[in-house]
Amino acid sequence: MDASGMERLPEGPVRRMVAAANRHDLDAMVSEFAEDYENVTPAHPARSFRGSAQVRKNWTALFAGLPDLSLTVHDAATGPGGKVWMEWSNRGTRPDGTVSRSAGIAILTVRGGKIAGAHFYLEPVERESGDVNAAVSMAVRGTGGERP
Repeated sequence: MDASGMERLPEGPVRRMVAAANRHDLDAMVSEFAEDYENVTPAHPARSFRGSAQVRKNWTALFAGLPDLSLTVHDAATGPGGKVWMEWSNRGTRPDGTVSRSAGIAILTVRGGKIAGAHFYLEPVERESGDVNAAVSMAVRGTGGERP
């Protein structure tokens, strides 16, 4: 098995996109997205966007800021309507030597041989906020939630 886990993905644009990202081949990667691609980020709605131009902008910054960035696919499944569910993570080293890690789920929609949309759930991996009891206590106290 490839260390990237890419073989877990179905043949097609999602697999090609991950492969291109791991090669840092920006043009090949962006070519897998529809021009009207829609990224919905439910946990951070202000981060949602539309268009492959923003995909290019985002990944240009990621490749520049994390020159050894790599993606790993931990699991994947396909569903109706061109859906590809991908549990994945990434890791990269910032210029100051600190390591950036994120993990989450992307639910991608493939249409016409291109990635047309995604519901994107990716968060930084952190180990300082405490265990499950601390997380439940934080949720009950209302830290970080929406205001009416």
